[in-house]
Amino acid sequence: MNKTSIAIGTSLVATLVFMATSCSSETSTTKDLTLIAYDSFTPPETAFDAFTQETGIKVHIALAGDAGEMVAKASLTAGNPEGDVMWGVDNTLISRATDSKIFASDATEVDYGDVCVNFDIAALGQTEPPLTLDDLVSSNYKGMLVVENPATSSTGLAFLLATVAAFGDSWPDYWEQLVANDVQVVDSWDEAYYTAFTRYGGDRPLVVSYSTSPPAEVIFADPPLAEGSPAPTGVANETCFKQIEFAGVLRGTKYSDQAQQLVDYLAGPTFQALLPESLFVYPANQDVALPQSFIDYAPKITTSFSIPSDEIAKNRQSWTEQWSAIVLK
Repeated sequence: MNKTSIAIGTSLVATLVFMATSCSSETSTTKDLTLIAYDSFTPPETAFDAFTQETGIKVHIALAGDAGEMVAKASLTAGNPEGDVMWGVDNTLISRATDSKIFASDATEVDYGDVCVNFDIAALGQTEPPLTLDDLVSSNYKGMLVVENPATSSTGLAFLLATVAAFGDSWPDYWEQLVANDVQVVDSWDEAYYTAFTRYGGDRPLVVSYSTSPPAEVIFADPPLAEGSPAPTGVANETCFKQIEFAGVLRGTKYSDQAQQLVDYLAGPTFQALLPESLFVYPANQDVALPQSFIDYAPKITTSFSIPSDEIAKNRQSWTEQWSAIVLK
């Protein structure tokens, strides 16, 4: 090969490398990212302003139903996602997300909280509120409890797992007792809390919700509560299941670098400080101080039920099917 041929060959290689680099650059940069989240993901409108100012990237939020529905949809589109980042896969569903290879790499913990039975203080009247899971099967609370379907709701799944953790192999017997006590089942947390719960016009004074629902009731009370007033709802402290939520880059996004920047922002102090009084969860970032509303109105849950994620992964489907056979028969 002569020098001219070498020169032409070298020039061609350089051109191809430049073209490949240019194409890669074009497919890996963006001015917009889509964040997929569950329906109750309601951060302030300005929540992503700091991220946009820092990176020049706008964040668009796409709501995808309850967390269970969101993960089911993402499993069907894994590798060809409808967004770039997903927020809100919790520890009851993370194994399903992992098995379906939804995320490009390990997801990042972003918040935590407790799923617990809540009660409407005024609606209970002279009836003492429940404290434990055993209390809920008492005739004192017949026809009072609404729960979410664990097949369609992460909140419902968390409550089912609480009963599995509490009663072991006898958990089906416990649910037979709840059915006999006229438990109501709905598809989502929104339906349970804002339709069936007595606080919002329903007829059920007991609802599976969160330990942080009382401060939300205070903040959004209409009309506002008088200063120093107690929260209108309470928590059955011994019915709780620990829930941890994650965010991660979706496998198949064209903008993985920018998506990872967004995940880092979601786990950073600026965004984390917004979580308590917008999503009513505890920030995973331990450097973030809690607001006074949490200190005053969110009960301290000292003991929560939990199940290892690998055990949930192994048994989630069979537990849910068994639950359906008992409760939805």
